[in-house]
Amino acid sequence: MTFKSKIKTIEWIDNCSKMIDQTILPNEFKTVDIKTSDEMYFAIKNMIVRGAPAIGIAGAHGMALAAIELEKNTSKKEEFIRKLEERADFIKSSRPTAVNLMWAVDKQMKLAKEIQGSIKEITQAIIENGIKLENEDIEINKRMGDFGAEVVPIGAGILTHCNAGALATVGYGTALGVIRSAFAKDPSIKVFADETRPRQQGARLTTWELTQDGIPTTLITDGMCSYFMSKGLIDMVVVGADRIAANGDTANKIGTYTVAIAAKYHNIPFYIAAPLSTIDISIKTGKEIPIEERSHDEVTHINDDWICAKNVNIINPGFDVTPNELITGIITEKGILKPNFTDSIKKVFEK
Repeated sequence: MTFKSKIKTIEWIDNCSKMIDQTILPNEFKTVDIKTSDEMYFAIKNMIVRGAPAIGIAGAHGMALAAIELEKNTSKKEEFIRKLEERADFIKSSRPTAVNLMWAVDKQMKLAKEIQGSIKEITQAIIENGIKLENEDIEINKRMGDFGAEVVPIGAGILTHCNAGALATVGYGTALGVIRSAFAKDPSIKVFADETRPRQQGARLTTWELTQDGIPTTLITDGMCSYFMSKGLIDMVVVGADRIAANGDTANKIGTYTVAIAAKYHNIPFYIAAPLSTIDISIKTGKEIPIEERSHDEVTHINDDWICAKNVNIINPGFDVTPNELITGIITEKGILKPNFTDSIKKVFEK
């Protein structure tokens, strides 16, 4: 049995990308139509759409929008390809850490160069491929969910950090996909959601998603995870990922590394749930993963109100890297990868 999530985050309809505006959840539910590649850059950069898999599909849609734009005012194929490459680089620059964005945009660009037909035929192929990647994402997440559910104990208390659910993907989710699949088999499981400062994706998005689906959820602040672990209320941790190095080192939302250390101390399994498109085999370790530095306003303000002294120094990395030795397994659409991650990752890409 597969749990049926009610949420579809992003969808190609009538030559535009329709997506849920995640900046206003949970107070308001609204979809927006992204009609140009510039609008898509803004939507990704400003986290109207967020979560590595969803950002990847947004990038694929952005390339389709760019092709539509260029088709209208470009007559020569060589010029079309050159300008499309410029748009590709522009879209990829919107969020540097989530490798799914680069993966999807590069897939679209590769396809554009391979098509032997006209500009119109190239544009149509890019649109169709964007829709194909969108549809595949949900099926990939469901397969991940089913693999992950196999390692969830009966009646487990599951801790998650940030949002790796339907809202971070096209639908169903990565880490929350595991939880949804586990809940379908065992409705006695319970979820603890870290709030996830500074943008509160755990509070705003994860709790909204899970309560929409009737999955029992308790919100805790980021600093509480060790307390609940010490009380025996957390049986496993499952989180998403924005980029995984070839050795299994994993970049995810800031604070994930702290959770992983606490889980290791308390002998609690710590799992990553991510599609193979999140694994970047071109980099050897997490030290090579670029970490996005985000606006200081995210730290200094809540609901547009200052929460600190105005002359304090601010550093706001959006992600941290969890070393592979803290990770129990990486749940993918092809099964659960186990240590030694260098070997298991290499093998899964050789199949």
